[in-house]
Amino acid sequence: RVWMAPLTRSRAAQPGDVPSELNAEYYAQRASAGLIVSEATQISQQGQGYAWTPGIYTEQQEAGWQRVVQAVHAAGGKIVLQLWHVGRISHPLLQENGAAPVAPSAITANAQCFVVQPDGTPANVPTASPRALDSSELPAIAQDYAAAAARAKRAGFDGVEIHMANGYLLDQFLCTGSNQRTDDYGGNIENRARFPLEVLDAVVAVWGPERVGVRLSPFGTFNDMQDREAEAMAVYLARAFQEREIAYLHIAEPDWAGG
Repeated sequence: RVWMAPLTRSRAAQPGDVPSELNAEYYAQRASAGLIVSEATQISQQGQGYAWTPGIYTEQQEAGWQRVVQAVHAAGGKIVLQLWHVGRISHPLLQENGAAPVAPSAITANAQCFVVQPDGTPANVPTASPRALDSSELPAIAQDYAAAAARAKRAGFDGVEIHMANGYLLDQFLCTGSNQRTDDYGGNIENRARFPLEVLDAVVAVWGPERVGVRLSPFGTFNDMQDREAEAMAVYLARAFQEREIAYLHIAEPDWAGG
């Protein structure tokens, strides 16, 4: 009945942000938990906001996670993979070809990310100014989630959790302070929830609802988040999740990061 919550470790092997034997040992040591939710794992390079965090978008990363899962299962445990896109909580040093991070709206977060600087020195730096995603780009990101979910399935995970919390991309769509769009993906609660639910549906199509969970953080302020309609959004999403009969809803309390 006691689960292990996701904990970012920044221990992926380089180059390539690949889970290693160290990661396998770490998770196997914790296999007595009722369920392990893995550290947040980026679904694409665009989704990365911190150096040395693991991905699930290359063959090497998939193979690395397979070793982790096999070690957990050998120790009698169960593990799900948390799927992650950081959105605006990133920096060109982490993006392909030094691109700007992406977000629902071009609003810079008063937050930090962890990078390796050009001279090789690791450092916490302010997040960069993002560019607003065009609506035509959203299906490809939803497909990145689906592709990552498929890799997780091939790697042997027991399910996946979609990270819609803590000020990262999907949370940025949900919250009024970070989403100032005027198209079908902004404005009222239904529109702000549209893309996160499209992502959920894409992942459910891979796994089935009984193996998919979601993490939310209503009222959370981590990564410079504000939402005037936090309670109403949480209730709307909970009903949408119930309609889809997903496995679980994971709520992060708003005070964990001093919010």
